[in-house]
Amino acid sequence: MQTLSDKKLDPPPLHHYLKNPIALLGLLAVLALRAFYGLFFFFAGFNKVLKSWDNELVTGMFAQRLTELNPDSFAYVYLEKFAIPLAGPIYFIVTYGELFAGLGLVLGIATRSSAIIAFFILLNIAIGGYFAASLIPFFAMNALIIAYPMGHIIGLDRYLIKRFPNSWLFQ
Repeated sequence: MQTLSDKKLDPPPLHHYLKNPIALLGLLAVLALRAFYGLFFFFAGFNKVLKSWDNELVTGMFAQRLTELNPDSFAYVYLEKFAIPLAGPIYFIVTYGELFAGLGLVLGIATRSSAIIAFFILLNIAIGGYFAASLIPFFAMNALIIAYPMGHIIGLDRYLIKRFPNSWLFQ
């Protein structure tokens, strides 16, 4: 017996949105959020490349932040034991992760995977002691993008999932 969880729930075709103005407004709003969110990440990564971020710069930033934190806090331990010793790989992962996630979100390619990368970067920023209430909308947008296959409606995922139906990248 087939259950609901066994079925693939495909998003409605584009013509569905064109016939329903409220659905179209919702779609455009969600796509605008995805695009702006993607641009935010892409330009954050691009800025790091332009400013030639390197191991020394990132280590200095983490060390400065360490002086601002309570030594008993989790963020302090995270920076001291993880982020500072691994500053080189971290700056590489963050910089190119932001570029990849940003492009993926803007183009709708590997959309959910891109949102998961963005979530990982945001989570590490928050854990590193940079948490602010302004991150909450970013986490909410991430949850929305991960939960709903927006790249299947308008994005390259729409075509790639047909070509590679078993690939987790385009789900």
